[in-house]
Amino acid sequence: MANQTLDMCGYPCPMPILKTKQALAKMQTKEIITVISNDQSSKKDFVAFCNQLGHKLISQEDDGNKIIFNIEKK
Repeated sequence: MANQTLDMCGYPCPMPILKTKQALAKMQTKEIITVISNDQSSKKDFVAFCNQLGHKLISQEDDGNKIIFNIEKK
């Protein structure tokens, strides 16, 4: 499903957001990136990030201590 996967486990805020923004800049519209994070603050950060920049947060799933985000580039 995803065109790219970014594993940001072990990286504190704001690195998951910054690296996702860089990756999305290289992607085409409608492509999907999966981001894996274990920073619990990422939940609110990715919602705000997508709302602010217009990307679509397709899903956010808790998997043990990891959070998996699927984001579609606007």
